[in-house]
Amino acid sequence: MKIPRDLGGEDLAKLLKKYDFGTTRQTGSHMRLVSTIKGEYHITIPKHKPLKIGTLNSILNSLAHYLEIDKQAMVDELFGKEK
Repeated sequence: MKIPRDLGGEDLAKLLKKYDFGTTRQTGSHMRLVSTIKGEYHITIPKHKPLKIGTLNSILNSLAHYLEIDKQAMVDELFGKEK
């Protein structure tokens, strides 16, 4: 599945609850999320709608590395497998 082009930061934050990410704070137009699945991990997500594809791709690469899973498998799990 392709990465969605119309996803906003708040939408992504809701989807990341699946991986135990929770919002710890918000400063201006950026949200700070934290997860403790594999040690404490922080990530900052802009609250923009839509997120630029390069920004979203970078966030997803970072998350896949942290979670030690294949990026494409994570994209399919987060955004639903197309049939």
